[in-house]
Amino acid sequence: MILLRVFENLGLALHFAFRSLLSAPAATLRPAETLRQMHAFLVGSLPLGLVAGLTLGTVVWMHLNGVVGAEYRHKVPEYLALAILLEFAPLGAGLIVAGRSGASLSAELAAMKLTEQVDALEMLGLSPWSHLIGPRVLAAMLSLPLLTVYVAFFALGSSALAEMLGGTLTWAQYQNDVIRGLISSGMLAKLIAATLKTVVFGFLVATAGCFVGMTAVGGAEGVGQSATSGVVWSIVLVLASNVVLVKVIQSLT
Repeated sequence: MILLRVFENLGLALHFAFRSLLSAPAATLRPAETLRQMHAFLVGSLPLGLVAGLTLGTVVWMHLNGVVGAEYRHKVPEYLALAILLEFAPLGAGLIVAGRSGASLSAELAAMKLTEQVDALEMLGLSPWSHLIGPRVLAAMLSLPLLTVYVAFFALGSSALAEMLGGTLTWAQYQNDVIRGLISSGMLAKLIAATLKTVVFGFLVATAGCFVGMTAVGGAEGVGQSATSGVVWSIVLVLASNVVLVKVIQSLT
């Protein structure tokens, strides 16, 4: 029975994900709601993105500056930029949204489900997919790349500041070394792909949060359980999909 329940839930989740993917393009017909959801995704995540970017850039610089020998010290800006742009910024943005928006999506939709607001919407002849789920999924998919760029910007800025305070390079030298290293190593395609993989993170986070919320049961306790499950599943999906996406990007580029 347990195994049957697992396969049943897996089938329901895959079906929900497929319908979510189909409903996302239709959300462009409701731009006001999509923009409102993007505002909710982005604005609340900006303080966390700022802190994450500043700390990531500083800490990665400290590690590299401590382990790289003097003969390779000029390579620190390139190595640091690759680490941040390829992995730390995309994954950091995905985890920030998973932790923050995974809970809010699940709790919001669970409350609407348990108070029969979703049923009322259907009684009015309005589809929950186009009015509730589609805009949230599309907004998450559009917001994650923007948040990734935001985190990367502050991470590179804080690492440059750390270099000027504790290293030997000026801002102009550091910036030139970063750009020269990225161009010469032929990593631009991988960097673009690494940023765009956060579109998948956004889809998974929004779908997981919406699925958990729309399948909530119980009263107020069900809302709390949905918020917890939404965060857990969002983080798990981001981490697991990142492994697959990195391999895919390496194979294609």
